[in-house]
Amino acid sequence: MAEKTRYTDEELEEFKKLIIDKLEQARKDYDLLKSTVMHTEGNDIEDTSPTFKVLEEGAAVLSKEEAGRLAQRQLKFIQHLQAALVRIENKTYGICRETGKLIPKERLMAVPHATLSIEAKQGSPR
Repeated sequence: MAEKTRYTDEELEEFKKLIIDKLEQARKDYDLLKSTVMHTEGNDIEDTSPTFKVLEEGAAVLSKEEAGRLAQRQLKFIQHLQAALVRIENKTYGICRETGKLIPKERLMAVPHATLSIEAKQGSPR
């Protein structure tokens, strides 16, 4: 039996559903992080309070910076998932970009936006 060179349409559809679910959750997480950074989640009195404590302000700034970094990572994750959907449409999804062989289904279920097999990833210096 010849080695499989691509996933079947049924398998691609299964991956597509998984990616769409992850994309939906990632977008919700991104919106939450973005609202934390932009401080749009409520009508509190925090910005009008006459009491300013340096330590609390510092912690709030650090928290916003961390939320900003997390939002950037989440946006990058969303972009990777969207690129995976394009690969599904092109029927190139699941093919290692270095070896040209199929990435194992187990790896794609765990990391649906993967473009490298474990072997290629371990072989490439990062």
